[in-house]
Amino acid sequence: MRFPDEWPYGGPVTSQGALERLRVAHRRSVISLLAATGPMSRADLARGTGLSRTTVSSLVSELVASGHVAETADRGRPHKGGSGRPPVLLRLTTPAGGVAGVDIGHRHVRVAVADRTGVVLAEDLNVLDVDAHGPDTLDLAARMVRSALRVAGLGRQDLQAVGMCVPAPLDRRSARINTAILAGWRDLPPGEELERRLVVPVFADNDANLGALAELHHGAARGASDVIYVKVASGVGSGIVLGGRLHRGATGIAGELGHVQVGEEGQVCRCGNRGCLETLVAAPRLLSLLQPAYDEKLTAERMLELDDSGDAGVRRVLTDAGRTIGRALADLCNSLNPAVVVVGGSAGTSRSLGEGIRGSIDRYAQPHTAAAVRVVPGQLGDHGEVVGAVSLAISRLASV
Repeated sequence: MRFPDEWPYGGPVTSQGALERLRVAHRRSVISLLAATGPMSRADLARGTGLSRTTVSSLVSELVASGHVAETADRGRPHKGGSGRPPVLLRLTTPAGGVAGVDIGHRHVRVAVADRTGVVLAEDLNVLDVDAHGPDTLDLAARMVRSALRVAGLGRQDLQAVGMCVPAPLDRRSARINTAILAGWRDLPPGEELERRLVVPVFADNDANLGALAELHHGAARGASDVIYVKVASGVGSGIVLGGRLHRGATGIAGELGHVQVGEEGQVCRCGNRGCLETLVAAPRLLSLLQPAYDEKLTAERMLELDDSGDAGVRRVLTDAGRTIGRALADLCNSLNPAVVVVGGSAGTSRSLGEGIRGSIDRYAQPHTAAAVRVVPGQLGDHGEVVGAVSLAISRLASV
């Protein structure tokens, strides 16, 4: 008899399969943290992943036995400068071969090839209209991966896995993109299609999730366990990290902050709803508000330059946008109580945008919640998503 995963009137029913999936997820967290930060002690791994020391010790024993992790000859420092015995440090081994990260944005494809500890060996970028040309974009991405492998001195047989970033929600049940946002990708499961072209495992996720993963392990959120990453670019999205792990939700579309309704009578959004947050604050909307007041052609880069120089009009528009985003974030902060909000994307480095977000969180979130959260700009810029894709490939490969 096949029992349900959950009884109608009780707690969850634990099965051997569920326990194994949980252990795989925990192992992946340990691998990702070591790949991101370098050698760490068992105690630091426990603090960084939020797992118990007993669980970490057991996982490390497995990883050492399988050859994924090794103890170093170096010793670390006791936690918080204590006087105890220096702890043994653990590091990832460097298995043969490499991985690739593929970042597909609305207007670009970026590829990085790295060794299996995450050191980037080669990188490439092409600019094109991705939204309307799904098959052509995947063909280009496959060619770029093969070219980057040659530059890195690796053969096709050396490629072990690929992490892939897509600029739209990815349904975990069907592995397909929301085609209301990417019309040219109808009936295309992007991970499966790229896997067919490259003949290696491909693991796909959306851009905000992988931006969150990258900032968590390599950027502004390092050392935090509960993080909200907000990407403000041609759209608005967010990636949520809880207890050191990405929270994707039941179908993989958790964190769609840009489609929170902020006005029932607002303009129609590309998702099909009305009055979504991103119709008010996405970069193209902000540029359209500013352009009539300027003689020069404004771009996102120029808008940020004017913000840095103190231009009154740009600062006003970006501060107002930040307040609008912050109002939606305040509710999310009340629910999740994060330690850090990281603002990324093409507009993420704007001081005015960050100040507006900070102001609304202070005003609308619970006082203790607002006091606990830092609002910081992302540190990885345009490379955040491809770094996250590389990290995804490494962690998934290590857990297989």
